Amino acid sequence: MKLTVLGCWAPYPPAGGACPGYLVQSEGKNILLDCGNGVLSNLQKYLDFRALDSVVITHLHPDHYVDIFCLRHAIGIERRTRSDVNPVTLYLPDEPADAFAKIAGYTEAFTVVPIGSLPGNEINGIVIREVWIGQNKIKFVKTDHPLPTYAVLVEGKGKLFYSADTKWASYLPEFARGADAVLCEASFTEKNKDLTGIGHLSCRQAGELAKSAGAGQLIATHFWPGYNHKTIKAEAELGFGKEVILAHEGLQVTIK
Repeated sequence: MKLTVLGCWAPYPPAGGACPGYLVQSEGKNILLDCGNGVLSNLQKYLDFRALDSVVITHLHPDHYVDIFCLRHAIGIERRTRSDVNPVTLYLPDEPADAFAKIAGYTEAFTVVPIGSLPGNEINGIVIREVWIGQNKIKFVKTDHPLPTYAVLVEGKGKLFYSADTKWASYLPEFARGADAVLCEASFTEKNKDLTGIGHLSCRQAGELAKSAGAGQLIATHFWPGYNHKTIKAEAELGFGKEVILAHEGLQVTIK
């Protein structure tokens, strides 16, 4: 399994940067997790967008999905001129209803699947939904964020947990248990930890989540451009107990 970071900033990118977007290539499938500002442009450095098999949008805050409109045009125009280009399967929450309805209407580009419609199992009051993309099992669990949001677990030749956006939730480390890699938001430093109440993790909490999950490695992401990366790294490592990788555009990690 290979992870390529296409964007890692929020809620806006610095000059030359992009908001969240992560290409996961596993078992012959190309899966895009989130599609924020600038992601489509960066994707094309590594993959022809026509080769995407699936896109997962974790929630409908603009910094995580706004480039879906660019992708819609790219695929839609190609399908008008080429018979070999298929719609891309798009998994996303069905709320807010107005945002979902607009995207769901782009049937020339996407086959839209609401995550909430996937088969689910309830464990200790928590519903875990799943779908297979080729030989990859994809699991979803809701996080604690102002909009309906899903953390994602990709299990193929390697196991990757992606936190999406969330405040601390006690069930997340168990959901991510045994992940080879945790891709986790590290939105606030300890100085501003009080801001995590709006639905985000601090850098240290990102480390603690990965440690509690028994993860092999932690890739911290979802950075506010105003922070010093040395501070982010130091605080995440305090929580994780070992070295942390900081996401950046073009970072590629082999997960196994």
